[in-house]
Amino acid sequence: MKFSIQKDYLVQGVQDVMKAVSSRTTIPILTGIKIVATREGVTLTGSDSDISIESFIPVEEAGDEIVEVKETGSIVLQARFFSEIVKKLPQDNVEIEVVNQLQTVIRSGKAEFNLNAIDAEEYPHLPQLSEEHVFTLPADLLKHIIRQTVFAVSTSETRPILTGVNWKIENDELHCIATDSHRLAFRKCSIDTNNQLPTANVVIPGKSLNELSKILDDTTDHVEIVMTEQQVLFKMKNILFFSRLLDGNYPDTSRLIPTESKTDIYLNSKEFLHAIDRASLLAREGRNNVVKFSTLEQGTIEISSDSPEIGKVTEEIQSEKIEGEDLKISFSAKFMMDALKAIDGSDVKISFTGAMRPFFIQPVNDDKTLQLILPVRTY
Repeated sequence: MKFSIQKDYLVQGVQDVMKAVSSRTTIPILTGIKIVATREGVTLTGSDSDISIESFIPVEEAGDEIVEVKETGSIVLQARFFSEIVKKLPQDNVEIEVVNQLQTVIRSGKAEFNLNAIDAEEYPHLPQLSEEHVFTLPADLLKHIIRQTVFAVSTSETRPILTGVNWKIENDELHCIATDSHRLAFRKCSIDTNNQLPTANVVIPGKSLNELSKILDDTTDHVEIVMTEQQVLFKMKNILFFSRLLDGNYPDTSRLIPTESKTDIYLNSKEFLHAIDRASLLAREGRNNVVKFSTLEQGTIEISSDSPEIGKVTEEIQSEKIEGEDLKISFSAKFMMDALKAIDGSDVKISFTGAMRPFFIQPVNDDKTLQLILPVRTY
């Protein structure tokens, strides 16, 4: 194998596939990056057996030559060293050559590295997915959906299914739900499935979605999404992102979402977020980061927190409108701030069904997003 390549493209490709490489894998070859050179270009692959990422660098793009392949072939190089070397090479052009079967020489300018490689035949094959169930989403919308849901997955392995986001497709709508059993994030959007995907119900690991989000561009380029029983594949321009799915049935969360409320409060989202942030300064020292929230006269809301060792804080903010009964409730400041950051729009409506019942937050005039939080008993 022998090829020369523009350094910028190689660095970007290596950075993308490194997101799937784990140093803690039990399969030694997976600590490496697989490099395959063909007449069409160079393909890099990284995997930790849960996530696999393939990045393709074509011979030319928009008339510019990126790669010159002199000899085709394949090799696996230690990811940690290869990625560091590539970033620090002195020139814009890099030559990679395999000599004596597995000795790999990396040259750039006057710098030359010799690395011991592993035979690429030993590298596990990527899954072959039948592309029966396919739909597309714009990259920026997909990134948005991940941002609005993935923070609410569970970090505890006691219920592994809750460490993922439930993606359900029904009637040309995608519903994404994440919960750690103390809070829930929900986002839905319309999709065009060309009637190929009447229904689907899968759970994608939160870790996979976080890594995917780092690769997605803020563009309207479409990402093709292929779902099977055990894998999901996201196809971007020159990148394939595979993730295994979580086994098991996701709990039915539809009954958690209240259908009616006793108190509706309309607030400016930014002003409310900053007030909660200030109140949490003292709450953070406590065990559970709890703030208290109560309605006063004439549309005023009091937000307070106290920590016996440190002191207390109270702040009043003006709501835009309060409908229904007076209210006193306590909740996690962190959960509320996470929820508010995930909601787009300047105004939010918070609907309460009682001091110890879950309450939900939505942007005003938008039912595509919903955040649900369980209160904390302090009163």
